[in-house]
Amino acid sequence: MILLIHGIAGRMGREVARLALDGYHGTEGAVGVDAYGSVDGVECFSALADVNTKADCIVDFSNHTATKTLTEYAVNAGLPLVVCTTGQTDEEIAMIHEAAKSVPVFFSANMSVGISLLVELAKTAARAIPDAEIEIIEKHHNKKLDAPSGTALMIANAIKTVRKKATFSLGRSGMAKRTQNEIGIHAVRLGNIIGEHEVIVGTDTQTVTLKHEAHSRSLFAEGAVVAAEFLVKQKPGLYSMQDMIKI
Repeated sequence: MILLIHGIAGRMGREVARLALDGYHGTEGAVGVDAYGSVDGVECFSALADVNTKADCIVDFSNHTATKTLTEYAVNAGLPLVVCTTGQTDEEIAMIHEAAKSVPVFFSANMSVGISLLVELAKTAARAIPDAEIEIIEKHHNKKLDAPSGTALMIANAIKTVRKKATFSLGRSGMAKRTQNEIGIHAVRLGNIIGEHEVIVGTDTQTVTLKHEAHSRSLFAEGAVVAAEFLVKQKPGLYSMQDMIKI
């Protein structure tokens, strides 16, 4: 499997390239696309339109603003697409869904298998303790642009599937009392924190705390490569980490 890494010059793109060159999960090499740099040992191009080398799957670690160009290229080239960026607008999300009608697309706010398990456990806790109040706290490095994180929103939306009346509160201020159905989502930006997500489920008599902590950014690169390995075997459609862990 040869990966076409879009955004290869960034921190995550370089890590995916390293894994591909090392043969991680059956990879046989990589091709890179980035207008801002290149990676030693990898044939790189400045734009998708310039790529003239065979690849089996696109892994995107660039920026959500490239969604239109990226999805159009994937559809025209007939290549599976792993989208690893967050912060997409509604219009960009619609583009991803449209592309999935023609090619397999893997779209997840977090590329960690552990986060997927956290999501499932959070849903189970919300269902098992229906009168509990729920808060989500996410922590990331001080250079992260979007807040709350896409992963925190993914967790909250997953909980909403079992708590139909749930509403979201992004941070909290003022004098109003929290409502029973409110899920508070709180963002911390500090130093070089890679990623921490904590779900607190509590009543007057007990508290259940679920937490995932990323120790290395390699975790997300590994998840992206595993997702590509999964995706190249799939039919056109939209897939997520939850689909992969069920296999």
